[in-house]
Amino acid sequence: MNHTMKKIFTLIISVAAICASLASCDAILDQESPSTFGDQIVFSNYDLTEYNIFGVLHSFGETNNYRGRFLPWYGFNTDIEWYNGTYKPGDGRYDIAAYNIASNNSQLNLANGPYNMMYSGIERSNLIIEGLRNYGNTDTDAGMAYLLGETLTLRAMIYYDLIKAWGDVPARFSSVNGESIYVKKANRDVIFKQILSDLEEAIGYLPYPNTTKAVQTNDRVNKVFAEGLYARIALAASGYALRPDDGGEGTGDLGTVRLSNDPELSKSNLYPKALAFLKDAINNGGCSLTSDYEAYWKRQSNLSNLPFDGETLYVIPFSDNRGRWNFTFAVKANGASINGYTIASRGGDAGPVPTMWFEYDADDQRRDVTCVNYSWGKNGPEVAGIGSWYFGKYRFEWMTSQPYTGGNDDGVKPVVMRYSDVLLMAAEIENELNGPAGARQYLLPVRERAFAGHEDKAEEYVAAISSKEAMFDAIVKERALEFCGEFLRKGDLIRWNMLKSKMDETIGKMMDLRDLSGDYSYLTGNIWHLLSDDEQSLRIYGLGKGETAAPDASWEVEEGYVTKYDDAKKTGFFAEKIQGLYYVNPDSRQFWPIFDDTISNSQGNLVNDYGY
Repeated sequence: MNHTMKKIFTLIISVAAICASLASCDAILDQESPSTFGDQIVFSNYDLTEYNIFGVLHSFGETNNYRGRFLPWYGFNTDIEWYNGTYKPGDGRYDIAAYNIASNNSQLNLANGPYNMMYSGIERSNLIIEGLRNYGNTDTDAGMAYLLGETLTLRAMIYYDLIKAWGDVPARFSSVNGESIYVKKANRDVIFKQILSDLEEAIGYLPYPNTTKAVQTNDRVNKVFAEGLYARIALAASGYALRPDDGGEGTGDLGTVRLSNDPELSKSNLYPKALAFLKDAINNGGCSLTSDYEAYWKRQSNLSNLPFDGETLYVIPFSDNRGRWNFTFAVKANGASINGYTIASRGGDAGPVPTMWFEYDADDQRRDVTCVNYSWGKNGPEVAGIGSWYFGKYRFEWMTSQPYTGGNDDGVKPVVMRYSDVLLMAAEIENELNGPAGARQYLLPVRERAFAGHEDKAEEYVAAISSKEAMFDAIVKERALEFCGEFLRKGDLIRWNMLKSKMDETIGKMMDLRDLSGDYSYLTGNIWHLLSDDEQSLRIYGLGKGETAAPDASWEVEEGYVTKYDDAKKTGFFAEKIQGLYYVNPDSRQFWPIFDDTISNSQGNLVNDYGY
């Protein structure tokens, strides 16, 4: 489709949408040719421009974009999250998780896969940005300025996700014309610098959450989200990653894990800017942490219009009958009847690694919310097995106002950023720039919420952190405890240059767990379980220290629960599955390949790097 036709198509879609809500379209339709005045008509009008932005949001829900391929597959395996599916090297699904993905992968080598669909969202964004800059009167009209800021932020988010998944990709910051249909990869630093600059501009246009009608819900972009996104991208841009030699993008370069050579992307340049934005978000953004961690996640399962709650800064705005988040990641249901609907084999595709539960303090309320060791069967909750843990943040039984009916979509809107991330990013950057004294004030609220009822433990823990190195280590651990199941960890480990080392550490811990050795030598190998009073979960006893016998006769025993494995038959918590946390060195496979369908249609302009 050529540039003129794209403009006509944009106008037709916008006019059709707005006409549906107006008594008469005569004033709109009685205009000169759309090919001549289309952009001016659309992008000088708030409602028409907003409808075009909804087109960007619509791209997230495309069948194989965020909805069905990117969100269900990006972000694991790590040291805290792994694929629960059957261990089978060579299977397209297992290979994605275990860093063994091929360019013809059956899940992602799709003409309408996430790579192509993300660029569709970028193209839509480019057209809107160009139209607003030409006709939007953004200098004097706050509403139009908001729409420009929103679109710049959405484009930055999509580009960041492209870089997370593919590394170096083409840079497209203007709409496609006949001369720019096919382009080569750019050094990702070019993109990082552009989207950081875009966010600086956007932040000036965006209101704080809940201060205007547009930002009363968290499925629209607000200033605090943009400030947090700036910091998230700055941390990635200034951190480690697998990179070809400068100028070697798209030449088949294997790459090395290193920092950028661009001084504009150094910590010394980016960190002060990022910290200033984060401090503004903290001091002026009107945000707060929900006091009860479990209540927060229950709320996320039960909202359709998602009014601003103080903590959720942005969600993927799927419609109420779109998206595969709980479908993919909720506590597994297999023939279960939940909220009046029978659910056949849904959820549980990934979960916490089996050692994750043990990383939490017994008084940390995040532990039993995050790490669940039961699934839903026909007769209710049942023990899952030591090798199969599920993300308790996502539960079908919590979807009471909009129950999941068992279909291919669930309507849950995945959280992109929470306020706790703003606090922990501020702690990390403050510590790097000025040491632990100033960083404590940002770590403490996250820790206190986690230890609700035991805040003294949180205060003592934070106060005892006396060095820059100790604070960094505390933040590395805190981000694992706070965000397990939210798939931020892979990006964190990459930028810290800890991906393989942390995964190796977890493999060692899992082997110790199955053998009841090392930190797990206190376990008997047995557990006891009891249906909770709400009949929606199981209480499990025997994994904590000192839990060597049933509390009373009402608890049912599972003998040899931890040690029920057979390496030869590859059942239970078997060694090959544990050691298969990665199948190829993850530091050499930090990114996916650009898939064959896209490569073959690039007219020779796209070539895979990183050894693919």
